[in-house]
Amino acid sequence: MNEEINFILDSTKESMQAAIGHLEKKLLNIRAGKASPAMLGGVMVEYYGSPTPLNQVGNVSTPDARTISIQPFEKSLIPEIEKGIMVANLGFNPMNNGESVIINVPPLTEERRKDLAKQAKAEAEDSKVGVRNDRKNANNEIKKLEKDGLSEDMAKNTELDVQEMTNIYIKKIDEMLANKETEIMTV
Repeated sequence: MNEEINFILDSTKESMQAAIGHLEKKLLNIRAGKASPAMLGGVMVEYYGSPTPLNQVGNVSTPDARTISIQPFEKSLIPEIEKGIMVANLGFNPMNNGESVIINVPPLTEERRKDLAKQAKAEAEDSKVGVRNDRKNANNEIKKLEKDGLSEDMAKNTELDVQEMTNIYIKKIDEMLANKETEIMTV
């Protein structure tokens, strides 16, 4: 029985950790006013007839907090890179100086900041729902084990362990959200 309990606890922890990892990725995609190469993560460029991720046709860097610079591996790609950025509909206006593509990241308006904070809150709430579902699944497994002969005390202790784990991960999600909201609202 102990092996089954450990398995339930381990797999629940793994699932909850995955929810945290997913939230980290989602929060990275929410821009907070500072320029970041990740902002162009979804941009595809037409390269010899096939769509190719931007980071495979040039170096993407941030020389300062308001600028993204793309240095193409081939100068002939500059128009295609500009087109790819426009097609991605990120609200950026790319410019080129004949050598590279430069994007000035506009400062966020107060309204846009509030929208981004709402978006971050929604992502955090989705992660919390995932963690709570993991808790529910674990508790259902414990109840099955109880029917198969697990003692009531052991079942209650395991449920308490699962609840404690849930509280820890929910708290982590709240902390991540608070940090992201601070980052978004800081002008």
